[in-house]
Amino acid sequence: MKTEFLRGILKQICKVLSHRDMKEKIMIKGKNIVITGANSGIGLETLKLLAQGGNKILAVDLRIDRIEALALKNVFPMICDVSTKENVDSIFAAATEKLGSIDIFFANAGFPYYETMDYVNWNRVEDIFKVNVFSPIYTYQKYVEYLGGKQGQMAITVSAIGKLAMPGYTLYSASKFAMQGFQQGLRYEMPKNVSLTCLYPIATDTGFFKKAVEGQEGKVIRERPFPVQKPQHVAKCMVRGLEHKRKFVNPSKLFTFAQFLFAICPPIKWVYLKLEKNKLDRFEAQKAAK
Repeated sequence: MKTEFLRGILKQICKVLSHRDMKEKIMIKGKNIVITGANSGIGLETLKLLAQGGNKILAVDLRIDRIEALALKNVFPMICDVSTKENVDSIFAAATEKLGSIDIFFANAGFPYYETMDYVNWNRVEDIFKVNVFSPIYTYQKYVEYLGGKQGQMAITVSAIGKLAMPGYTLYSASKFAMQGFQQGLRYEMPKNVSLTCLYPIATDTGFFKKAVEGQEGKVIRERPFPVQKPQHVAKCMVRGLEHKRKFVNPSKLFTFAQFLFAICPPIKWVYLKLEKNKLDRFEAQKAAK
């Protein structure tokens, strides 16, 4: 009863803190933009918004069916696995061919695992770090070189889990903590011609959760982390952040409030993470039930 009461209160707080008028017109116009992870979720919704401004966009992902379904003349779909240096290099080559230049590069591609890390598997660890860490860091390096001193805007999806590690998402959390450390140190070293916008979405209602259990036969995430946001809201916040060249975009006011609450009252953080650990235990019980 206490748990349900607390959950109800948090939901009401979430509604109040998340309510914002997001109907402003898109002010980013006539720009050349690259978006990775553009075929679904936050990437796809951001693509839809930025395409309204008449921007030319190179939309990159492993699959491009949803991008192609938009049938937009100013959007150029590109199939690409961003986990290798050579493939990231090919994105810049394609951008030069299709767009002519890159005003904004949104490194949004990434994926999670949801599991108990009770195994030994070097390749599994390497795979998630290649996409979530190595790729955006190398992309930044390549973008600075590509600009050659011209003005440019880099954007990276870091994730709120880069500030608060979650049970079940140990490796995903580790990869995002790495990106959080990267952006913190980088801000003291960045050249003046490049700005950096970092996005911190909480759990988002996308294909994220299906991807998180890929390869785990018969398992489904029935209980998502609380709270969950819609990708449309996150995309609107991100576009607004890009418009104003904000350093940080935090789509969830509830998460910002929770960070403050956890800092002044650590037992609340312990209770929250214990509830999330209970979800992981029930998820793992699916295997035992078979």
